[in-house]
Amino acid sequence: MAALESRCFPHDAWPEQTFWAELAGRPRRGYWVALAAGPNASDEGMGEKVVGYAGLDVSGEVADVMTLAVDPRQRGAGVGAALLQTLHTAGRHRGALAMMLEVRADNRAARCLYDAHGYATIHTRSDYYRTSAGPWVDALIMRKELR
Repeated sequence: MAALESRCFPHDAWPEQTFWAELAGRPRRGYWVALAAGPNASDEGMGEKVVGYAGLDVSGEVADVMTLAVDPRQRGAGVGAALLQTLHTAGRHRGALAMMLEVRADNRAARCLYDAHGYATIHTRSDYYRTSAGPWVDALIMRKELR
C-alpha cells in the first residue's frame, strides 16, 4: 500500500508508518484492498498485486473516508467505484447515516468519482494542501447521505 500511495499521491503521500498506525492503533477504522490477479501481476511473482485501497473511520452517525487510491494504470476500470461502494456498505453496517471526505480541489478524477456517487461539496478549506512547487491547493469537504 505504501508503494502505491507514493505513485498515487507524489506530493503528500502517507509514509508507511502512518499505515501501520492506522491499522494497529485505531480499532474503529477499517481498510480494504483491491487486487489484480494474473501471471506476473505482482513484483513478488505471487500472482496478485494491490491496485487500490480505501480506508474508513466510523464514529457514530458519520463515517469518514480516510483515503482512497487506485493505481494510475488501473483508473477508469471501476476499481475506485468498487472500493467506494465497499466503504458505503461498511459504513451502513456500522450504523453510519452519512459519509464525509476531503479531496484536493485539483484531483479531477477523484472529484468525478465522488460526484458520480452522490457526494456534494459542503465546505472549502483554502490553501490546505502543499505542492512541491507552485501554489497551495484547496481541500474540498464533501458529504453523502447514506440510504
